[in-house]
Amino acid sequence: MKKSLFQFITIIPLALLLCITFSCQKQAEEGITNEEAKALGDIYVKARNEVNLALLDEIYAPEVVVHDCSSPEDIVGLDALKEYYSYTHKAFPDLHAALDETIVKGDKIIWVWTFSGANTGSFHTPLGDIHATGKKVQFSGVAIDRVDEGKIVEEWVYFNVLQVLQQLGFTITPPQPSEPSEEKK
Repeated sequence: MKKSLFQFITIIPLALLLCITFSCQKQAEEGITNEEAKALGDIYVKARNEVNLALLDEIYAPEVVVHDCSSPEDIVGLDALKEYYSYTHKAFPDLHAALDETIVKGDKIIWVWTFSGANTGSFHTPLGDIHATGKKVQFSGVAIDRVDEGKIVEEWVYFNVLQVLQQLGFTITPPQPSEPSEEKK
């Protein structure tokens, strides 16, 4: 009897402790599936290639925040993102977007993409408008999207901006040494 009472006193608290521990743990987030990611990507490519930015309503949350390396500030909100994309389409009316690879992990999608097109329209930048160069560009980059309830809520975009500018004909001029001041002579 003492042995079974001892087991009862030992096992019951241990079982309660295990139950409480596992019930208090945060449930793992389901994330998104590869099929859901493909559907989002297909809509994105269609929206960009057909210049149908209204389609972006289907894949981006209204309060989306985009961190784009070519923008000096975050792009906040779907309307601001559409405006940003419209500048790209004015500069590159034949813009072609392709998704080369898609990786899904939890609530994140990593896209490897390639854009190409000819710069036949002026390009709106934070530094002012740049006249059309007529030159073609092709460049690749990566976007990392965080998805919540089936829509992109945050996005990080990385690509080699210098590579794009060089394809447009820009050159880099190194800084010139300053003239020594009279006091240093």
